[in-house]
Amino acid sequence: MEPGSIDNLSILYQSSDFIVVNKHWDVRIDSKMWYEKLTLQSQLKHRFPELADPDTYYGFRFCHQLDFSTSGALCVALNKAAAGSAYKCFKERMVTKAYLALVRGHVRESRMTIHYAIGKNTTEGMTHMMCIEGTEGCENPKPCQSELTVLEHGSYSGDPVTKVLLQPLTGRTHQLRVHCSAAGHPIVGDFTYSLKKDSSPYRMMLHAHYLRIPAGKELIEVRAPDPFLTSLDSNWVPHRVVHRLDEMIQELKDKTLRVEEEARHREASLSSGEEEMPSKAKSLETEEERAKCEQWLAEWALE
Repeated sequence: MEPGSIDNLSILYQSSDFIVVNKHWDVRIDSKMWYEKLTLQSQLKHRFPELADPDTYYGFRFCHQLDFSTSGALCVALNKAAAGSAYKCFKERMVTKAYLALVRGHVRESRMTIHYAIGKNTTEGMTHMMCIEGTEGCENPKPCQSELTVLEHGSYSGDPVTKVLLQPLTGRTHQLRVHCSAAGHPIVGDFTYSLKKDSSPYRMMLHAHYLRIPAGKELIEVRAPDPFLTSLDSNWVPHRVVHRLDEMIQELKDKTLRVEEEARHREASLSSGEEEMPSKAKSLETEEERAKCEQWLAEWALE
C-alpha cells in the first residue's frame, strides 16, 4: 500500500448507503487545521464530490475512528438513516473488528487475553497518551479487553518481531497500542508508546484488516489487504507460522455467527411472550455512555 495522496483512495465496499475505504497510514480522518490538506475527508470529496453532504461539517459521516498512524478498513455512512443503523450496531456491540500488527519480540503464548484497564495519562508532557491502571497519572481507568493471536514469528530489519491478529472487545482510545505495550510487545513503529524510541520504520505497523457490520438489511463485511508481507516490505521476514490468517478470520466469523444466532433466539423467545432471563453480562449504561449516545443521536438523528 503506497503512501496516501489526494487521488489514490482505495475502496473496499460501496453501496447506496455506505462506503468502506482502505485508509492509508499517517492520514487523519478529518481536520480543522488549514495546513492539513490531505485527510480522508479531502480524499473522499475529491473522489466522490457528488456524495458529500453539505449538512455535515466534514461532508461525510464516519461510523468509527482509526488513529492517524493506523491503516485499514473504515466505514463511511452516506446518509442519516445509514449512520443511524451503523450507530445501533456499534452501540449494541454487534460490530466485529480485527487488526493485523507486527509487535516487538517473540510472543510466547499462541493466544492471549489482555485485560488492562485504560485511562487518560495526566502526567506533564504525556497528556496526549493513554495509560494502564496503576501507573502514575492514570486518570479514570476503564475496563478493557483485547484478544491476541500469534500468526507468525519472524524479524523486522533483523530484530525479533511477531505478526499478530488483534481483536478489541472494547473500544477505548489507543486500546490495542496500549495493551500491546503493556504486555511487553509494543507495536513496531509506535513512536508514542515506545516512549519515543521506535522511530526507524516508515510507519506504525497496525492495520484494520477485518470489519463486519450487520447494518439493518445490509451486511457490510470486508477485509483490507494484508500490508505486512515480505513482497511489500522486505524488512519483514517471517520464520515460523503459528496460526494461518485465513483460518483465524474464519474462526472469528463462525463465532460471530453463533452469537448472532443466539441473539435471534432470544428475540424470538421474547416475541413469543417468554420472559428474558436476567444476565450478569448485561449492565446499565453509565451516565457518560448515555450522554455520548444522546450527543451522537442529536447530530445524526434520523429524519
